[in-house]
Amino acid sequence: MNEAHEFFNRQIKLWGEQTQDSLANKKVAIIGSGGLGCSLAIALGASGIGEFALVDFDEVGVHNIHRQIGFKVGDDGKFKADVLKELVESRCPYTKVTSYVESFEEFIKRDLEFDLVIDGTDNLPTRAAINEYCIKNNQPWIYGSVEEFHGQVCFFEKASYEAVFQINDRKPNGIACPIVMHIASLQANLAIRYLTGLPVKKDILYYLAFDNEGVLDTKRFNLPTS
Repeated sequence: MNEAHEFFNRQIKLWGEQTQDSLANKKVAIIGSGGLGCSLAIALGASGIGEFALVDFDEVGVHNIHRQIGFKVGDDGKFKADVLKELVESRCPYTKVTSYVESFEEFIKRDLEFDLVIDGTDNLPTRAAINEYCIKNNQPWIYGSVEEFHGQVCFFEKASYEAVFQINDRKPNGIACPIVMHIASLQANLAIRYLTGLPVKKDILYYLAFDNEGVLDTKRFNLPTS
């Protein structure tokens, strides 16, 4: 067994060496290197995705660290995408990461190609821009959002984000760290299933929330497609 196969041994038991090796040829863009982006990059990097683009122009702030698990005390003031790149490559030796310290609008001018785009942002206008770009380029993408103790996930293919959500500049309320990791893990699972060729039901919005008694409820909504 070669070193890479030993590293990914438990995954190979799931889908075999050929599928695992195919992940080394996949390219994924994660837009946003905050709470969702950190968990996504760590999970997918450790799964063997060959190449990542991390897109984020923001710097780490002390108030980010509690829920953005790629950062530690002392990282404040550094660019998030750069710090996350270093972390992912240090623990995932079979992954190449490129950090783009710029906005999504600047990034798409590079005209790069990816197997999948994943939303790790925290604002609606950028998600609308991701949606517009992906529709125009027939690019599959995975949406995720979190707020308080609830979150949403969707693998968009034919549906439009803007047809479902009202776009404004509203900022999210308080956020607990575990729900961020939970939503990111669902996004990562959808991504892995898609990239390995396993079945993925697209254009279904998953809404997950804890009620006032702490019961976790998951709802599914079929989104309109054109």
